[in-house]
Amino acid sequence: MVEQLRAFLRFLRLNRYASAHTVRAYDSDLSQFLDHIAVSTGVRRTALAPSQLDRTALRTFLAELHRRGQSRATAARKLAAARSFLRYLRREGAIDEDPGALVPTPKRDVRMPAHLSEREMEALLAAPAADTPLGRRDRAILELFYASGLRLSELVGLDIDDVNMSAKVVRVLGKGRRERLVPFNRSTASALRTYIADRATLVNGRKGKPMFVNYSGGRLTTRSVDRLVRKYVAATSTRIGISPHALRHSFATHLLQRGADL
Repeated sequence: MVEQLRAFLRFLRLNRYASAHTVRAYDSDLSQFLDHIAVSTGVRRTALAPSQLDRTALRTFLAELHRRGQSRATAARKLAAARSFLRYLRREGAIDEDPGALVPTPKRDVRMPAHLSEREMEALLAAPAADTPLGRRDRAILELFYASGLRLSELVGLDIDDVNMSAKVVRVLGKGRRERLVPFNRSTASALRTYIADRATLVNGRKGKPMFVNYSGGRLTTRSVDRLVRKYVAATSTRIGISPHALRHSFATHLLQRGADL
């Protein structure tokens, strides 16, 4: 079963264009699933047969997750990984049926995702210093996050050529390497133009075309942008857990409040 798992992970990486983070998550969840079956059947994981990954194995795996206090969302994610693996095994002819289709998904707890109010967003956007290049860069980052709903990885992956100022759109390479055009508003365009004027000074002749750079001209990392968002949120709001991902929820929530159909 170890070889089948490796083959599946290669399939995700090469055929589904899954990111390294996604492949690691599948590897972790499926390894836990296979370890559970090995323990419950009394055999080593390397000796497991595909036929042992049946409906009973899935149900006892979910029961074990519940016993350990795992959330319903976590259990649902791990079940989804197992289902994907089982569908792959069926397509490859390793099993005759798809037992994952027979096991219901745990109902998730409904919680409102963390987000900022419009007033809090206004304070956040005004927080970066307007008299320094890095402050103006941070303002552009926050404006673009809020106006576009980009993912953190998408924002840090932008190159200068991906930003069309005249059309007010950014070209984004998202999940599955699918390209899309995302519009932004005039306020964001103004912040971006101001930052772009500073960018040449920050880059200082360094090669490459990253849109958002650090003080030495290199591309900002996801960790750096996460830190700066949390820093400004802490300075302007008492909310806990507001991350770049939460700004996506703020973007979507405010659109819904204004009557948009998402």
